[in-house]
Amino acid sequence: MKRICVLTSTRAEYGLLKPLIRKLDNDADFEVRNAVTGMHLSPEYGMTVKEIESDGLSIDKKIEILLSSDTPVALSKAMGLALISFSEYFEELKPDALIVLGDRFETMAVCCAAMNARIPIFHLHGGEATEGLIDEAVRHSITKMSYLHFASTQEYQHRIIQMGEEPGRVFCVGAMGVENALHTELMSRGELEDSLGFKLGDKFAVGTFHPVTLENNTAEKQTQVLLEAIERHPDITFLFTKANADTDGHIINKLLQEYSNKHVNLYLVDSLGMKRYLSTLGYARFVIGNSSSGLIEVPSFHIPTIDIGDRQKGRIAGATVIHCESDVDSIDKAIQKAEDEAFRESIKNVVSPYGDGNTSDKIVSVIRDYLLNNKIDIKKKFYDIRF
Repeated sequence: MKRICVLTSTRAEYGLLKPLIRKLDNDADFEVRNAVTGMHLSPEYGMTVKEIESDGLSIDKKIEILLSSDTPVALSKAMGLALISFSEYFEELKPDALIVLGDRFETMAVCCAAMNARIPIFHLHGGEATEGLIDEAVRHSITKMSYLHFASTQEYQHRIIQMGEEPGRVFCVGAMGVENALHTELMSRGELEDSLGFKLGDKFAVGTFHPVTLENNTAEKQTQVLLEAIERHPDITFLFTKANADTDGHIINKLLQEYSNKHVNLYLVDSLGMKRYLSTLGYARFVIGNSSSGLIEVPSFHIPTIDIGDRQKGRIAGATVIHCESDVDSIDKAIQKAEDEAFRESIKNVVSPYGDGNTSDKIVSVIRDYLLNNKIDIKKKFYDIRF
């Protein structure tokens, strides 16, 4: 039996990993140990560890690393705590592999600890581009520390190979978000509203707005601009989830909360969880903000995504996505386009660029092959491309 550690530090990445965790957990050849850290253990972000517990998944270890601040110094200290704490955890656990998803700063610190412990890392969502974020550098750094790579599109698969990873260890499997969107049983509108504790109205949109972490001191201005644009559409109810624990995330959450306190058409929640979030997409008119979900999961619901600013710049986007600048008129025009019936009709049959919804089966198959047949040699060779 092979022991696999799965890392989860945020609500979004846990929702993506859940089907994979369940399939590995139900496989008699694997012993799954879930390590929970980061935003999951923060009351400010909704203590989303409760969602993991309510799903019935076992938690092997809860490791607190976040400080009550979102400054660059606080983030660096959190990375330090993660490196120290997970090095001790890995020494105790001695897993045969570590599974991570994405590009969070704490994930990179955990991967450093795993690399030092000679634990093979299996990475989901490598090769992607987000030119406005430190996540770009973090993601590519994790790629170079990882052994198996599960890319969400062929272009990203090629980019991982371009970084010197051998093609035989890089697999194009699609995105877990598409799998969740296509296979999760959604709540009825009544169940959803009862769960939220308020009515969504005839017309509502779902919003998530995060800091653009490679820009200095833009979070406040950009959030104010977004809210000014929203104010032009009092006929639409906006349901926002809080920003991540990134630099200046507190500023965004404070402004959203203040606006929500004074306006009846904007609600702010700590977290929706995967099922509630996907259920809102089933009834929403459109999605607005700058989350990767708007480009990956939302297209499966054939509704528009308004992608604001540079946070997702460089990421592959389908025809359902409306890109706009971070100014009031641009956002306003994007909302008008999202509400335009001709545009809505044109995206009804758009196919997502992120796969067919069978991602977890493909990943499990590869993991079984490599772990059970002892095919891992952590002495990686650099794969050179001839120019």
